[in-house]
Amino acid sequence: MKITSLLQHQLPLLALGAAGTTAAATPQQRPNVVIILADDMGYGDVACNNPYARTATPAINNLAAAGLRFTDAHSAGSLSGPSRYGLVTGRYFFRVDNHREYFGYLEPDIELQRPTIGSMMQRAGYTTGCVGKWHLGLEWTVKDKRKPQILTPEVLGYTNTDFSARVEHTPNDVGFDYSFILPASLDMPPYVFVENHRVVDPDVTLTAEVYPTDKGAETEYAWDRIYTNERDIYWERGTWWRNGEMSRSFKFEECLPTVVSQGVEFIRRAVKDDKPFFLYLPLTGPHTPWLPSEESKGTTLLGSYGDFVRDIDNAVARVCQTLRESGVEENTIVIFASDNGAPWNDTDIQKYGHSSNWSSRGQKGDAWDGGHHIPLIIRWPDVIKGGNVSHHTVGLIDLFATLADINGVPLRPDEAEDSFSFKPILYGDTTPTRDHILYFSGDHTLAIKQGDWKYIDGLGSAGFSAPQKVSPTPNGPKGQLYNMKDDPLEQNNLYLQDPQRTEKMSRELERLRKQGYSRTL
Repeated sequence: MKITSLLQHQLPLLALGAAGTTAAATPQQRPNVVIILADDMGYGDVACNNPYARTATPAINNLAAAGLRFTDAHSAGSLSGPSRYGLVTGRYFFRVDNHREYFGYLEPDIELQRPTIGSMMQRAGYTTGCVGKWHLGLEWTVKDKRKPQILTPEVLGYTNTDFSARVEHTPNDVGFDYSFILPASLDMPPYVFVENHRVVDPDVTLTAEVYPTDKGAETEYAWDRIYTNERDIYWERGTWWRNGEMSRSFKFEECLPTVVSQGVEFIRRAVKDDKPFFLYLPLTGPHTPWLPSEESKGTTLLGSYGDFVRDIDNAVARVCQTLRESGVEENTIVIFASDNGAPWNDTDIQKYGHSSNWSSRGQKGDAWDGGHHIPLIIRWPDVIKGGNVSHHTVGLIDLFATLADINGVPLRPDEAEDSFSFKPILYGDTTPTRDHILYFSGDHTLAIKQGDWKYIDGLGSAGFSAPQKVSPTPNGPKGQLYNMKDDPLEQNNLYLQDPQRTEKMSRELERLRKQGYSRTL
């Protein structure tokens, strides 16, 4: 690891002035920041990333044309929770001692004392907001303390949750001044909006009592039917969600527009204050259920999925328009990314003629690159010249240190320890800011990429793709080693052919797993 990485964590950092000299940024000079995080949107779903894309993303393409597009950006995990934990805390999810997840009822993953990207931006003088999908746990109140919160986990229906009570351990408790969130994914109950510490509509019913579980003869079953049962809602590939508690006023088809509207309103309120603002805007699409707006229906060649991706693009357009109309576009950093790869398998590729995870093997959940390779585009008119492309390896986990670097906020060695600033890349420096990155798959398998080489600590996809797990054979490989330059689709396992490299990367992966980055320098 370069000594510059250590300095980035331990020394006060100064923002680079417009004239090229170092100077501490004043509140007026500090750029506003908006992170737009799509949910389950693959690298190849962004048309400017994929020459064969059947999606339409003009607003995201314009963002890239005016900013910097990364071709080797990675999530902090191949599933929602681990990825978001990495972005918000700057550390990998496998460093969390206890993982207890049950849809939107899971316990908090972020300790109250843990620094977050929100609290760091507060230290820098920002007004901070979190609007959209949280999926990092909340502390719910139960009606009857003698009973568990989840009464019937086999067939989820009504729970012991008191939705009229104050909700604790929300984003407000870990660095965000304002929050308006959906607890988890849009196919995971409870389907309620939580504003700051209160459920917006505490009068709950069950989804199956409001929405038909199928469309009768119009229902088209596909491979993703395996995720639902007879009480869940399933209409067609991608358009399904689990039965469970929801606010009576909640409408699935209006969830994404509501999130975008709340995010836009936060920007408009924040612009009126004499402080810079930071908005973390994790969208709820194009994750299932695919429910495109009437405006987007029929506008693409990919049916419901492509039309829903168009809604994500429209959300980007709306945010950018709001910044422009508010007069803060030039001094606002807009970051567009996705939390992980798309759940798009070979059947989908053949049926739709589109590769959501284009240029990579596998899909969401996998240790293969399709699970972690994500779109990442950054526009900052005051600094970045438009139309640039970076092939450097970076991660969502690096946004924490990068924004701290831009704002001159020193990070302690035990804070955001897996995050490294790529601010120099934004200013045009061609020097790589990290020489490796870690992967965390759906079944918690770890992998490491160093330069052209990638090592996976096991066989199989370790996620959604088949085969998920492969048992080693006598004298056969126990893991996977790929030359990503010569073999970007991870087809030729060199585990046995290059034993020295295999052993070296295996040892390095274990060292980083146990000790972290900055604490070992």
